[in-house]
Amino acid sequence: MDIIVNNLFFADRNSNARIQLFFALCFPFFTLFALGIDSVPFAANYFDGRQITNVLAIIYFSFFFWVSGSYLRKLMFVMVFLSYIGEVLFCTLLGMYNYRTTVIPLYVPFGHAIVYASGYVFAHTKWALKNDTILRKYFAVGFAILFLSVGILLKDIFSLIFGVLFFWVLKRKKWQNLYYFIALCVIFIELGGTYFQCWKWVPKTFGVIPAANPPMGAVFFYAGGDVLLSKIVDYWKSKKIVSQY
Repeated sequence: MDIIVNNLFFADRNSNARIQLFFALCFPFFTLFALGIDSVPFAANYFDGRQITNVLAIIYFSFFFWVSGSYLRKLMFVMVFLSYIGEVLFCTLLGMYNYRTTVIPLYVPFGHAIVYASGYVFAHTKWALKNDTILRKYFAVGFAILFLSVGILLKDIFSLIFGVLFFWVLKRKKWQNLYYFIALCVIFIELGGTYFQCWKWVPKTFGVIPAANPPMGAVFFYAGGDVLLSKIVDYWKSKKIVSQY
């Protein structure tokens, strides 16, 4: 682990950089562990582990938040509330997916913030910044192939439509690799969550658009949410600066 951390060392080299990267690198392991406890098989064979996963997510978020810089802290803080609003909209009101219970799990908004923070840290590593140009090309080709593959092979029209919108957002944001790194974390947690049956996407979104479980095009909603998130935090930051004068 030390070798990986040294090679990917956070670009700004602040005192907590190694710890931030450690949390980002542990993200996939924590995700599988936490979602496994909230899974249908775990509940069927042992007990309902939802509350344990809630506590684990809050603890992980708290430590990640604590070691982060002021800007990332603001992003994570706002993300918790913004993601909950998104859950109410996309899950409760629009019915695009359903959790294994009728209640939105407490760990979900904190999980979204952890996903975002992990992608943010990866995107700001020395390695990612050094290889920014070549990564953009590989990411663009890779995600295009991904959206087309699931669209053709799995009849996932949802991903074809929202995959195009994902690239539209990226174009407006000057193809920042930040969105790709976050998207990779999103795909991982979506695959993990649906595998453990913590949630399930409906076969036809809005009763019309065929979607896989999970649809890869879901990354668009995270990208779109990030645009709003950045605007909120930047406004918050500008108001704070103005208030100091």
